[in-house]
Amino acid sequence: MESKHMLSILQQVKDGSLGIHEAYGKLKISPFEDLGYAKIDHHRKIRQGAPEVIYGAGKTAEQMEGILTSLLSHCPENILITRLSEESAAYLSQRFALTYDKLSRVGIVNQKERVTAFGTVLVATGGTSDIPVAQEAALTAETLGNRVERLYDVGVAGIHRLLSHADSISKATVIVAVAGMEGALASVIGGLSDCPVIAVPTSVGYGANFHGLSALLSMLNSCASGVSVVNIDNGFGAGYLASMINHIGGNEP
Repeated sequence: MESKHMLSILQQVKDGSLGIHEAYGKLKISPFEDLGYAKIDHHRKIRQGAPEVIYGAGKTAEQMEGILTSLLSHCPENILITRLSEESAAYLSQRFALTYDKLSRVGIVNQKERVTAFGTVLVATGGTSDIPVAQEAALTAETLGNRVERLYDVGVAGIHRLLSHADSISKATVIVAVAGMEGALASVIGGLSDCPVIAVPTSVGYGANFHGLSALLSMLNSCASGVSVVNIDNGFGAGYLASMINHIGGNEP
């Protein structure tokens, strides 16, 4: 935000010509920073509760460097980068304090562990091959201030593996169910839990899986109540939504 614009709003509040709620409304739609190749939304955290996240795919390392420099001037920690290549991660690591998870291709700049919600986000996968997408969801939720528990390789082909974790399922505030193949995990978990379930179809599977389409359609047609579905391989979207749900009850555990 331009400093003159901010000072003008604050002055109006001080002299009584602008109410606090009106001022807050103006601050929520404040100007962005235009870098030419990107317009950085510095007030997204005010509007949505979390700063802007960088989608790394398709961006050059130099572009991300500029975006990070801009974001860090307003938000000094936990800047999240998704779909970050190893090459770009190596470049950024020389310029920023970057924590990089090769499996999920998630990078976090100035990572600081913090928990700001009371509940637990449970992230479960059908198989080991689904872990990269699940890790994207888990790291996203953790970066946004959530306590995360991971249950990997608990698919329906050996359902006793999932049932042995009934206690974790019953205690979770929100569950992210990540699965490819026929995507049955989300329906099973939805039938066992009393909390929202976010289903994530993955592109894991043989030919008729159609790169995740079969899992997506199965999850959309789930007979279990309380199951919502995000896009194929969209671990970030699931982790972000899980964080929003987990924070509904209030911040600071």
